[in-house]
Amino acid sequence: MRVDNPNALTVEPSAREGALERPLSTSSRVDDITDRLVTAIAIGEYLPGSRLPSERALAESLRVGRMTVRAALARLVERGLLETQRGRDGGSFVREQWPTSSSASVQRTLSARWESLLDTSEALSRLYGVISGAAAENRTETDVMLLHERLEAFRHAGSGLPSQKADELLHLAIINAAGNATLRDVVFELESRISISAPAHLWGSPEGMQAMEARALVDHIALVDAISARNADKASATGREHAKIDIELLESALKQSGL
Repeated sequence: MRVDNPNALTVEPSAREGALERPLSTSSRVDDITDRLVTAIAIGEYLPGSRLPSERALAESLRVGRMTVRAALARLVERGLLETQRGRDGGSFVREQWPTSSSASVQRTLSARWESLLDTSEALSRLYGVISGAAAENRTETDVMLLHERLEAFRHAGSGLPSQKADELLHLAIINAAGNATLRDVVFELESRISISAPAHLWGSPEGMQAMEARALVDHIALVDAISARNADKASATGREHAKIDIELLESALKQSGL
């Protein structure tokens, strides 16, 4: 899952901000948002077959204008990373995750934000520990039933996009079981600094995906068992360690982008 806004490479100035920072040229903004979207796909935030958020939602998340987002999406279509489908169920869908041409964008994006990403990931790890402990203390029997249902859904999900979706639902159930709206809002805010579409988690490159999913399953089992048993200390420790997967995936992506 800010300096001014580390969730985006550049920020189109609002009327209030305009006097404080010089606007980037339109082409520079499009370049930056193109790099950010290419990176989001490469590191597995959006896996092949998944649909990107609408132009409006992306513009809000990245804090740029819709025309900037539209131009960046058009570049991704030209590169073959996306395909556009029309109709009620249409949108921009991921075709390819990490062709060689994406490496330069990944390198630029992650290198420019690395210290912020490390800081945010550390905060998220600590916060997930708190949330997992609170879930163990506050969960209801209904929460426990839902957690086990979501765990089984993850266990039996196919690799890639199905597992990512199942993971998202399981994490939402854990967050909700904590019973604290403020903690939920804070974790979503921190995740949005790493991921464009919090609470969707990074899923890594195809080469290491299945190994990561197997590791995540072990963590999920331990976490659900600890929450079910009201073992707050175990849940907190497991949740904190589990949340470190994101920064490991980012470190792997940064290394891969430099090859």
